[in-house]
Amino acid sequence: MKKIGLIVNPIAGMGGSVGLKGTDGGIYKEAIELGAKPTAPKRIEDTLALVNRKDLYFFVAPGKMGEDYIKKFDFKYEVVSEIGTQTKADDTKRIIREMVEKNIELLIFVGGDGTARDVYDALGLKIPVVGIPSGVKMFSPAFALSTYAAAEIINNEYAEVIEKEVLDIDEEAFREGKLGAKLYGYLKVPKKLNLLQGKKEASNVNKSETIIKEDIAQYIFENIEKDTLYILGPGTTLATIACKMGVEKTLLGIDAVVNGQLVGTDLNEEGLLGLIKKYLKIKIIVTPIGGNGFIFGRASKQFTPEVLKLIGKENVIIVATEDKVSRLECLRVDTGEAESDNNLIGHAKVITGYKTETIIEVK
Repeated sequence: MKKIGLIVNPIAGMGGSVGLKGTDGGIYKEAIELGAKPTAPKRIEDTLALVNRKDLYFFVAPGKMGEDYIKKFDFKYEVVSEIGTQTKADDTKRIIREMVEKNIELLIFVGGDGTARDVYDALGLKIPVVGIPSGVKMFSPAFALSTYAAAEIINNEYAEVIEKEVLDIDEEAFREGKLGAKLYGYLKVPKKLNLLQGKKEASNVNKSETIIKEDIAQYIFENIEKDTLYILGPGTTLATIACKMGVEKTLLGIDAVVNGQLVGTDLNEEGLLGLIKKYLKIKIIVTPIGGNGFIFGRASKQFTPEVLKLIGKENVIIVATEDKVSRLECLRVDTGEAESDNNLIGHAKVITGYKTETIIEVK
């Protein structure tokens, strides 16, 4: 039997739909007050439902950190350690160290960049890991692309492992619209590159890039439709578009504009749904994350499956510089709901300049 460790950060991702950009530092309490629901349970259950190997023996964290989910399936397992009512990073580190003493051969963890840092602190490069993405900030390339990708990695033995970066994102700065990523460490992951996400790349703010973004913004501006709600995703390209519209953009948040007037800033899911009900014509403008190509499912979790279903794929406008697109294998979505993902996949037009566009696959 192959010994597998399983640990879940039960609050990972809860800040996303309510626009808090994470749950580090006790912010999860505010997320709960705003109506946020846990996302990690569904992520691990979706993954386990796709795992078809019968030779696995799981060592799982107690309760909501693991046991609550695996007991719904027909896997052999035992519970490691104990936890209190409120869990914290120290619990994650302590339980992982106890799992290592049980000689686990692979660790499955569910969370975001903060959880990945805790895993690194406890584990280092001792054994390979599979990160199931569930957080708001998931810029580290140690994560699988989706629950489906995570299950495929678990189902198949990959003898070769590689080291992938764990990034340290300053969540307070992130909430203030500043994205800074520092290398925190490395984790070993099974080598299956098309199932692992790329590292977030910062935009190249050189003269040519700036001009290209202005060209994109000019083209969007010239084609704005009257009485239409434009929902602008995060990123520097969208900030340039907002400037052309005559409004100031929340760099890492989601804003809304109608007829040149800002009607919503740093919106959460509730705010988006409220605006969607008020307007007949709606467009979302987004740009992919550099390095991994995600347009939905990373960093802007306010675009929930419900929001995306109401707006429709045909009303999504994707913009990116040619340089960014050239570095991507494809565009990606991982909204947390299979039906929502399936509605978005296929081929999409990407506006790359003034009256220039390209077609790229969305997976």
